[in-house]
Amino acid sequence: METPERTGIMRWLTPADVVDVFVYVVVLNLAVEYLPLVITETFTASLLTALLLKVVLEVVVLLKNRVKVRFRAATTPVGKGASALLLWLILVGSKFVVLETVAWLFGGSVSLGGFFSVTGLIIVLMLARAGVRRLLS
Repeated sequence: METPERTGIMRWLTPADVVDVFVYVVVLNLAVEYLPLVITETFTASLLTALLLKVVLEVVVLLKNRVKVRFRAATTPVGKGASALLLWLILVGSKFVVLETVAWLFGGSVSLGGFFSVTGLIIVLMLARAGVRRLLS
């Protein structure tokens, strides 16, 4: 039995993406429960925050991988240094993008704390995602 052709957003959405969002919701709500700096006032806000995190983290991973290719292709110390600096800017800057986007979209109903708490949250999100993907594969 053939499946119908995937159209629109379904072309990019995979079952792994849905599982990632569920994992992010669980991790985010555990952070809300155990870290006083992390706040979501409603489940809907935590679900939308998890979706936002999924999108931002996918973009960051895409950019990071492109810069890693540039780093490997660089043949001069200046090229390697510039690529390393760009990679650092992406990794650090993405945390500020997450914080500002959450503040802009959700106002006071969602807070991920500051730079260090959002960094820890993102590390745990990525580890949990990798663990669940490994478990399910």
